[in-house]
Amino acid sequence: MDLRYLGRSGLKVSELAMGSAFFGGKVPEATAHALLDAFAEDGGTFVDTADAYGAGAAEGVVGRWLKGRRRDDFVVATKVYGRTGDAANDAGLSRKHILSAVEESLKRLGTDHIDVYYTHVFDDATPLEETLSALDGLVKAGKVRYLGASNLSGWQLQKAVDLADRHGFERYVALQPLYNLLDRETEWELVEVARNEGIGLVPWAPLREGWLSGRYRRGSKPGEGTRLAENAGAWDDYANEATWSLLDVLAEVAEEAGRTMAQVALRWLIQADTVTAPIIGPSSMEQYRDCAGASGWELSEAQFARLSAASEKPKIYPYNVLSANRRR
Repeated sequence: MDLRYLGRSGLKVSELAMGSAFFGGKVPEATAHALLDAFAEDGGTFVDTADAYGAGAAEGVVGRWLKGRRRDDFVVATKVYGRTGDAANDAGLSRKHILSAVEESLKRLGTDHIDVYYTHVFDDATPLEETLSALDGLVKAGKVRYLGASNLSGWQLQKAVDLADRHGFERYVALQPLYNLLDRETEWELVEVARNEGIGLVPWAPLREGWLSGRYRRGSKPGEGTRLAENAGAWDDYANEATWSLLDVLAEVAEEAGRTMAQVALRWLIQADTVTAPIIGPSSMEQYRDCAGASGWELSEAQFARLSAASEKPKIYPYNVLSANRRR
């Protein structure tokens, strides 16, 4: 598995990240450890978790797997924001919550530092200076190595970068957005900020809950027991002609490349502007092997362009006007 720099930082990570959202729940610990073993054997180094996943259960699964392994061989990322208790300050991005949450994450992970610490969601109730100051203190104390953000708008990300520069705080070097062939609105602002500020994208849901895996085609219904079957809205939002047409092109390119649809969808994202490493979330070894096959090869320029054209979404104002009047 190839390695890449995370944004403009000096940190190298594998071009795929192993997600753990269902570890300790839907994915039993033994299965999770087997997936992590296979990932490491393939050269994977980037492991993603969060204190909100299973109320800390996922961090515990990752921490127990790390025991007995050389810690510096892996880049471990986790997140802060979600509720970790019932008290008034057990959620959000206040200094109080961040300083408490990081200690709990370190305990569950069984480590003395977190390589990449993300703010999981933007907190509009806490002054951004307070959040950034607290995060900066964690880096200075050696408990965190790098900072990242997730689930925020373009202006919020830009403001965070500008405030960090103004006060001399550590900057965000990673952004974890929803981004895939079906969800490209991220390009309208967030990718622009990331490119200009040297922030590496680590997209979540790169296969959009199986939509891009080849599991669904025209006339399909969500499989029993899948997340799409349990969430009718998630199916209805995408079961339309734009999706079916994209899946037709995705299948054609996959056949040309001798790859699966999931591998091609992941590969398009790996090669997309500013992307460092998509986060895969396999729940079985079969799914992992399929995802891992996205590494170590490249789509041709023509294939990449065909997928980009097929997945292009009509831009709304002001993005349509700005796009039409670009001078570069």
